[in-house]
Amino acid sequence: MTSPALVQPVHHAHAGATPMTKPIFTRGVFVLLGLMAVGAAFAAYRFVNGIGSMTNLNNQYPWGLWIAVDVASGVALAAGGFTTAALAHIFHRHHYEAITRPALLTAMLGYTFVVLGLLVDLGRYYNVWHPIVPFMWSGHSVLFEVGMCVMIYLTVLYLEFVPIVIERFKGRVSLPGGLAALNGLFERILSLLDNTVNKIMFVFVILGVVLSCLHQSSLGGLMVIAPYKEHPLWWTPILPFLFLLSAISVGFPMVIVESMIASKVFGRKPEMKILAPLGKIVSALLFLYLAFKLGDMSLRGTARYLTDGSVQSIMFMAEMGFGVILPFLLFSSARARRSPPLLFTAALLVVLGVMFNRITVFITAYHPVYKVHQYFPSIGEIAVTVGLIAGLMFVYRVLVTIFPILPAEEEG
Repeated sequence: MTSPALVQPVHHAHAGATPMTKPIFTRGVFVLLGLMAVGAAFAAYRFVNGIGSMTNLNNQYPWGLWIAVDVASGVALAAGGFTTAALAHIFHRHHYEAITRPALLTAMLGYTFVVLGLLVDLGRYYNVWHPIVPFMWSGHSVLFEVGMCVMIYLTVLYLEFVPIVIERFKGRVSLPGGLAALNGLFERILSLLDNTVNKIMFVFVILGVVLSCLHQSSLGGLMVIAPYKEHPLWWTPILPFLFLLSAISVGFPMVIVESMIASKVFGRKPEMKILAPLGKIVSALLFLYLAFKLGDMSLRGTARYLTDGSVQSIMFMAEMGFGVILPFLLFSSARARRSPPLLFTAALLVVLGVMFNRITVFITAYHPVYKVHQYFPSIGEIAVTVGLIAGLMFVYRVLVTIFPILPAEEEG
């Protein structure tokens, strides 16, 4: 029998959330627009002339920067959406309600730009709709499961954003001219949606957590099938579990980084009363990840590769040292958690560590058979990736200016 406490309605209306009053266009925003324009130009060139015209991808390296950063890293860094939703709405830690909306927006935009990056990376991008059609399904493909979960979860994220849109416009519909006669109709529709969505939102919250766990782990499953192409320090049969655990571990640090950057950009004080307690949770997750990582190495006897002097061994120790152990020590310190610079540094190290992990698994530690030369991304690949990141930041600024997403700053 399902517990009533688990399925109680999820109320997304935060009285303290408010649109930002800062102007959208600043000098920094114009820089973002310039980077977006450069990335869009390279992407247009790719679509017109083919993927081989502006990338260094080939038959030995069919994936590169776009998969490692835009997709694998992007999906992992968007994990703050489902981790904060689980913390606040499933585990009922309502103290963290104020960060669920920014985390939801970051996840929604993250997955949206993951899909955009994937469209650029797919050779036959016009066939991206195929997994939607049942007679084209392939139940034996891990990538099929990833694709289906990402599509459904992205839909769930947009549905979870609906209450924010309703809150912004309910009671404020004012259409111009002859359209004013429709004001009452739209208000009734918004009221109906508001009443309905709040009653069923718990379904989408739970569905989002389940779907995230599925495809976060399946991204690691993509490389399990290549044991002889992946360096022993990085290949393991529990790679799907490690991918899931690292995604959960980076969820809260990504929320901390996003929140503190937003506070700096909009001239606000960082919400240390909410962010600092997250550090305790992150330290436990990092310890768990490190324990499984070292335990797996011990059982499989791969620790001997740490002293072979290879690039992979150096990268492994760098990731563990700066991406796991150092932030674990910082998050374990009450003094560091109370210090905004140290808290931000610890969170940023985890974010960079997970990105480092995904790039290594999909590029550096990957050795294709009959390799002719080592892959390195082209200028166009880098420009498209930078343009996508700039686009995400620009849209984030626009949306937090229009919708009540960030909590109002406390007086005093």
